[in-house]
Amino acid sequence: MRPRAVIAGALFWACTRACLAASPAPDPDVILRQAFDHYRAGTSESRVVMTIHRTDWERRLELTADTHGHDDALVRFTAPAKDAGSATLQLAGETWVFNPRLNQVIRLPQSMLSRSWMGSDFSYSDLAKSEDLLTLYTHRLTATRLDEGHAVWTIEATPRPGAPVVWGKVAVTVRDDWVIVEETFFDQDFKAARRMTTDKIGRLDGRPYPVSMTMQPLDQPGQWTRVETQEAHFDIPLPGWVFTLSNLQTPRR
Repeated sequence: MRPRAVIAGALFWACTRACLAASPAPDPDVILRQAFDHYRAGTSESRVVMTIHRTDWERRLELTADTHGHDDALVRFTAPAKDAGSATLQLAGETWVFNPRLNQVIRLPQSMLSRSWMGSDFSYSDLAKSEDLLTLYTHRLTATRLDEGHAVWTIEATPRPGAPVVWGKVAVTVRDDWVIVEETFFDQDFKAARRMTTDKIGRLDGRPYPVSMTMQPLDQPGQWTRVETQEAHFDIPLPGWVFTLSNLQTPRR
């Protein structure tokens, strides 16, 4: 690289850092709301591959996911054959699971939402970006940095007094294009218990999106679950019957 180019580049980054430092600190509540809204949009429809990895085995599942607003989501597995038809519906703050082998719909109590979803390292609350992080925690901006031309913010979320939550705190890192790049979950003793990292950011339906995300329990090396979004569409019309118990059990499409 030519000396002038090196100097110009150094001046550019120095100016960028100075501007970033001088700009008012953004509101962490606004950052998290924007990030969650960006992830789900008003409505969304996606096709996803989930890989569950253990030290001695690995399995791959395929699924479709529909979301509406902040509360409604339907996830249905399409492969492999033994899991096809299994589905989870989040509707108005409640979670329902359909087991096609038993032809049975079960409502999950709140106490089970933090448990493993389909044997993975993701929980039912992780399934559709539960609003709990926004409503049951207070938020504090703890760090701001530059990364590949993006401002990147780290936000610490701590439970509100009496909030019925599992985690002692959560650290969330968000880029200025509203992509969540990392979440670290701490237990009640404030020890890091698991971490979700965005492995790849791509463009889906015209927006930057975390197309590959991995969740890993930090006390179990070699264990992780990765979700890779193959296709997604946002802010599209979705009929109301999609998010119903009847469609959970007997899909209309």
